[in-house]
Amino acid sequence: MARILILSTASDVLGETGKPTGVWYEELATPYYAFLDAGHEVALVTLGGKAVPIDPNSDVTGDDAPATVTRFRDDAQATALLKNPGRLEDADISAFDALYIPGGHGAMYDLAESDLVAQVIGKAWDTGKIVASVCHGPAAFAKAVDANGDPIVKGRKVSAFTDSEEHAVGLADAVPFLLESKLRELGADFEGIEDWQPHSVTDGRLVTGQNPASSDGAAEKVLALLA
Repeated sequence: MARILILSTASDVLGETGKPTGVWYEELATPYYAFLDAGHEVALVTLGGKAVPIDPNSDVTGDDAPATVTRFRDDAQATALLKNPGRLEDADISAFDALYIPGGHGAMYDLAESDLVAQVIGKAWDTGKIVASVCHGPAAFAKAVDANGDPIVKGRKVSAFTDSEEHAVGLADAVPFLLESKLRELGADFEGIEDWQPHSVTDGRLVTGQNPASSDGAAEKVLALLA
């Protein structure tokens, strides 16, 4: 059994637009159950232990809802974690085997701007942990460097929400930066495919996915590395 730390955004407002945001439900729920169902232990944390907001655009019901989202919504233990996650400040990354960061536009704010998040990611990387993220989650890599001071994405294959997808959802001018462009600036070997198609990549211990549809593939790649 491995221990996996899920670090979620706790930011619930899309910058100066005032629009609600948060974590993208599918990107949290799908890996959460993939890890649990494989027999692993999962812990959920945010900065300051703040509650996890769900992006309302991802809180879908009925036939349009991913099965994992419906399962999560009906799971009292899981939904309790949203209200009362652990504090990243209290988490010892050395006690975990993998760090997973789901997306949602909220990650562009609190996770991308946090020196603590950058330190935790850097320590996870330097101590041989699996580091994984999907969609806007890789915004958390913005300040993360390895022991040599190089961005952890430098020279590595990485995917994330593409500039094309950001323009497609009409938020290219609202976000603090375009994620694909930022990762390229940091030296990543960025891999993106056409909008909304599932795409996840592994480069050593680094696993990333392009969009919500890539959550399942990214989770499977993490499980393969843990095996």
